[in-house]
Amino acid sequence: MDALVRSIEANGSTVEDAVKAGLAQLQVERDQVEIKVVEEGSRGVLGIGARDAIVRLTFREEEPTPLPPTAVEHVELEAEAESLPSAEEELDPQAEQEATLNLARDILVELLENMQIEADVQGRIAEPRFQGDSATLVLDLHGDDLGFLIGRKGETLAAIQHLVRLMVNKVVQRRVHLLVDIEGYKVRRESALKKLALRIADQAARRGRKIALEPMSAYERRIIHVTLRNHPAVSTESVGEGTGRKVTICPKP
Repeated sequence: MDALVRSIEANGSTVEDAVKAGLAQLQVERDQVEIKVVEEGSRGVLGIGARDAIVRLTFREEEPTPLPPTAVEHVELEAEAESLPSAEEELDPQAEQEATLNLARDILVELLENMQIEADVQGRIAEPRFQGDSATLVLDLHGDDLGFLIGRKGETLAAIQHLVRLMVNKVVQRRVHLLVDIEGYKVRRESALKKLALRIADQAARRGRKIALEPMSAYERRIIHVTLRNHPAVSTESVGEGTGRKVTICPKP
């Protein structure tokens, strides 16, 4: 390297990645340079608006002797190994759930910030909502005038939940049972759907004919199915396609 070169800037998807790239370019160890973060970077939302982190690496007072390439490779491999948890450091299920919940909360907070929406996001781990399910990671939004985030029949809220769930699943490489709620809306909606299911089931049984409910999301259809799963007089089935898919309540013979 040119002896006049005292510092360089390097970039990467994270600050740590940028530092590693700079060390590899200078062929030095971390303690031989001073590191300044120029730009923290941002992961954006689904890659949109993502910015690389930028760091400046400057040789210390006495310029070190550059390491040979093999030594640099060793340093990089050692750093990567240190970033991986050992067998003793592997997260237990509870800690893993909490880590995933924190990740989901961070993603939702950043999404709201990009939408310029002020809201308090609280995370919690809830018991499974349905038999056979895993524990549910719940993100509760609280704030003023958040009704517009619910949307018609909860469609906007469902879209936000779907987006956050996709992003979390992509990071953790598995399917996460995640629920996003606003001021207890979904709790109230679930209670109303259960009452509706029992009322329409009674009508279908008395009239002896099928009754179709309005189109619902997969989550809401499941509430109807589970509520009437052991009903003595009716059964349920989903019919239709896409956003027009609905539950039909059928009297048993």
